[in-house]
Amino acid sequence: MTEVIKEASTLPELREIDVRDLKTALRAGWVDFTRAPAFGIAFSLVYVLGGLVLYQVFAAAGEEWWLLPFVLGFPLLAPFAAIGLYEVSRRIEAGQPLIWREVLGVVFAQKDRQIPSMSMVILLMFMFWVFVAHTTFALFMGLSALTNITSSLDVIFQGNGPLMLLIGTVIGGGFALALFSFTVVGLPLLLEYEVDFITAIITSVAAVRLNFGVLMIWGALIAVTLFVGMLPMFLGLFIALPVLGHASWHIYRKLTVADRHPLIADMTYGRWISPPPVCLLRQEAAQACLFPCAGDHSDCGGASFFWPWPFASGSS
Repeated sequence: MTEVIKEASTLPELREIDVRDLKTALRAGWVDFTRAPAFGIAFSLVYVLGGLVLYQVFAAAGEEWWLLPFVLGFPLLAPFAAIGLYEVSRRIEAGQPLIWREVLGVVFAQKDRQIPSMSMVILLMFMFWVFVAHTTFALFMGLSALTNITSSLDVIFQGNGPLMLLIGTVIGGGFALALFSFTVVGLPLLLEYEVDFITAIITSVAAVRLNFGVLMIWGALIAVTLFVGMLPMFLGLFIALPVLGHASWHIYRKLTVADRHPLIADMTYGRWISPPPVCLLRQEAAQACLFPCAGDHSDCGGASFFWPWPFASGSS
């Protein structure tokens, strides 16, 4: 009988990182993307197609200005793409095969866990941001500008335009900071551990407070990279999204300290089971070696070890 874990997991400890860890995570993100580019491109395709559809809809209605708040608010939605990319990075890290059925199985299995609740937080904040952006524009520019801007963007750089851009940027930055603080550790934590989304948010905010300066650099890098990736008709997102998504998983790994044995996905039954009695010895270049361990791990040679994440078909 497969053992289903329902009790809350023990949370990992948080630790401080520095700018060098950001560089390491970016390199690791690029390596993960080049090792499994099909996954990154597939998960990014939804955003690229969505951006192109929105552009066509607004252009056909002669209201291209509506695209501006969506583009500026895009980083708020980017965490949605991260779940599948996190799973790919986790499987590469554990030395597991990358099988579409199993990766997608983990993604779809989240519907019965806490990630949908976190998704609602993300969506509500994004929708509220669009409303605030529209209201700010109307307050500063007047209703007449809504017609003029469809023919020329110069109107936003005249009169009250610069002040509107400044205040809108500050407000948008506040939304981005809040959501970044909620998700930078919160989303991968929900994927790996059995915790509620409120606990995940609190833990993530604590990690940001502990590493505020470094993570602000990371957040700014994400925002700038995504913005640049959207400029060539959203096509740059095919590279920007997967590399940043994979790198974010490695940032999460650097921010947390824990034995990696919280839950294991049983994709045959779509349930979460206890780890098997083997341990994982970390090697250089993200390679790993599996070998049996005694119950007290006395034959591990004193090396640091982590529980692996093999997908089991169930045990009796």
